Amino acid sequence: MADTIFALATAPGRAGIAVLRVSGPEAHRAAGALAGHLPVHGRTLRTLRDAEGEPLDQTLVLTFAPDRSFTGEAVVELHCHGAPSVVAAVLRALGTRPGLRPAKPGEFTRRALENGRLDLAQVEGLADLLSAETDAQRRQALRVFAGALGRKAEEWRARLLRAVALVEATIDFSDEDVPEDVWPEVLELIVLLEEELREEARGARIAERLREGFEVAIVGAPNVGKSTLLNRLAGREAAITSEIAGTTRDVIEVRMDLAGLPVTLIDTAGLREAQDPIEAIGIQRARDRAARADLRVHLHLAGEPAPEPGPDDLVVRAKADLAPGKGLAISARTGDGVDALVAEIGRRLSDRTTGLGVGLRERHARAMLDAASLLDETRALVDIGAAVEIVAETLRRALRQLDALVGRVGVEDILGEIFSSFCIGK
Repeated sequence: MADTIFALATAPGRAGIAVLRVSGPEAHRAAGALAGHLPVHGRTLRTLRDAEGEPLDQTLVLTFAPDRSFTGEAVVELHCHGAPSVVAAVLRALGTRPGLRPAKPGEFTRRALENGRLDLAQVEGLADLLSAETDAQRRQALRVFAGALGRKAEEWRARLLRAVALVEATIDFSDEDVPEDVWPEVLELIVLLEEELREEARGARIAERLREGFEVAIVGAPNVGKSTLLNRLAGREAAITSEIAGTTRDVIEVRMDLAGLPVTLIDTAGLREAQDPIEAIGIQRARDRAARADLRVHLHLAGEPAPEPGPDDLVVRAKADLAPGKGLAISARTGDGVDALVAEIGRRLSDRTTGLGVGLRERHARAMLDAASLLDETRALVDIGAAVEIVAETLRRALRQLDALVGRVGVEDILGEIFSSFCIGK
């Protein structure tokens, strides 16, 4: 029998409400010892009391039957007043109950996985939802948590099972007993499914970039206003600014929400002939980091030759308050043109998210591509007239890759990594 676990499910500290969660076979009994007899599934307002009958708090008590709870076990939630002393007193009272122990990080969600309430992809979606910083991250994580990837995987699996069944029919029956030639249908299923998997894998790679955040590098000559622009976008003095050329020696990063997208802004050393070895290191780091960024904002002054932009570059005239002109221009000092620059950066990065699919992580993309490669291998085997048993086994290997997407197989090696990102109360 599983242990009954309990934990604070809301953030510690003073708050209006604190939620304590209890899950397991002793959940209702333990909560009943504090609150009196409770319904199997319902809600009620009770006064919690310790073992000596001393009142602890007046609390809203929610009870969940196993088939209607998050974990798939009997669950009780105690919605207490959020004073740290109240929370500590209730946790102490729960800790004295036999068969109860404090929960480990992510243990409630792990039980939901083990009890079939969530699949592995939904668990990953929940982890990303809890850490989402922007609307774009929230929307994508919520889609996966709601089961979009699981439903898609089930659809792919059903089509692949049809192909496996058709191939295995040729093994189980002699040629004259098979009612029709199955290979045209098998090949059609394989080709269409392979195309879908590769397309979804591309979308998963985009989603992984969205999950990690985009990088935007601000580059240009010394004293062109790079650090001033970074500080204005960040809303604080993140970088030192001065009239002395070469003030920025290292790469400075600021994480922020830019046009609803997670973006790390990178301020780099001014690009020029280095005056000393330390500045040379900073300039080389600036070039290397800018090359790896998703987008580069090249600042230049009026009258100076504009840099040749790459396909993912923006060329912006700086210090527009001193020299008005045409084109995309900003004054980092006054803020003129900065909103337009932010909008353009947001538009360009948003364009990259148009191919989002139902996948969310590199693991999803890898499983899809592995399955697609096996389908391609299957098609080649059929073309050369390979033994039917080999074709069937290759299809079954592809099927196992789809099962890995939602955690039917091969999950133990990644569970530790996933649940390490969860808080104790989740």
